[in-house]
Amino acid sequence: MKKNIFHAFALLTIIGLTSACNNSAPKMDEEPEVAVTNSDGMRIAYIEIDTLTAQYEFAKEKSLDLEKKSTNARNTIQSKTQQLERNAQAFQQKLQSNGYTSREQAEAAQASLQREQQNIMALQQRLESELASEQQKFLQAFQDSLDNFLADYNKDKKYDMIVNKAAVLFADKRFDITADVVNGMNRRYKKEAADSTKTK
Repeated sequence: MKKNIFHAFALLTIIGLTSACNNSAPKMDEEPEVAVTNSDGMRIAYIEIDTLTAQYEFAKEKSLDLEKKSTNARNTIQSKTQQLERNAQAFQQKLQSNGYTSREQAEAAQASLQREQQNIMALQQRLESELASEQQKFLQAFQDSLDNFLADYNKDKKYDMIVNKAAVLFADKRFDITADVVNGMNRRYKKEAADSTKTK
């Protein structure tokens, strides 16, 4: 069995399960940073993606949901694996004590154990695939949400470039618009959630 069945979900630790890096949530009435223009006349800003994913309500809710599903899947595989081990031990004990009346009966019991193991492996692969697919959908939804928000946000701000702080070696704090983006995306998400509830 794989040592870490769901290693593909390490990213979840980045998505705010424990309020990563002890980032305090920005105030909802916080005024946005004053735009900064560099010497070439370009207006540049950056976003700290780790902070955004830790404080964006949609990301927090979805990451918790994925974590629960991952835990349930892991527990299911662990439970079935432990049952297989017990069955294998029982088979060995019965075999050693000549508990089978014929060689065919022993071979049938062994074949049953092999099928059980194959079923567990197939289930593990299916659960991993389902979780990976859900994670990919979430990441795509997160990216779409950010892209759509920034498209509207920048109609007024008129930045020439908004970058991910993680891809920059150094940036002055004056260029940081993370809190403004977190506030705006959370307001939009809450409004969309409220509108969705009204239409149900």
